[in-house]
Amino acid sequence: MYGTIAKMIVKPGAMNALRQVSGEMYRPAGFISSYVYQMDCSSDEVWLVVMFESEKAYKKNAASPEQDREYRRIRELLVKDPEWHDGCVIFSSKEGVYHYWAQPFMVP
Repeated sequence: MYGTIAKMIVKPGAMNALRQVSGEMYRPAGFISSYVYQMDCSSDEVWLVVMFESEKAYKKNAASPEQDREYRRIRELLVKDPEWHDGCVIFSSKEGVYHYWAQPFMVP
């Protein structure tokens, strides 16, 4: 799996619009899931987590005109450009099920 984590600062009063736009977004080929976290420390700060089945699917979507349109809709609601952090998912767990997705782990 591959994806991105993005830190975004939402314009004052635009959080409900962001929720609506996020709910209307298309689901491209290879898309697995997305989550948006609203930070306790700052109600205008959100973090987006998106996962795709592969780096190839992620990059194909990132280069698509449809994704560009979706990004522009969201960008209108933000104070500044998001901080993007792309990478490979190396581990996940859900209800006691553990998955190692990429080997080897990068150890400092």
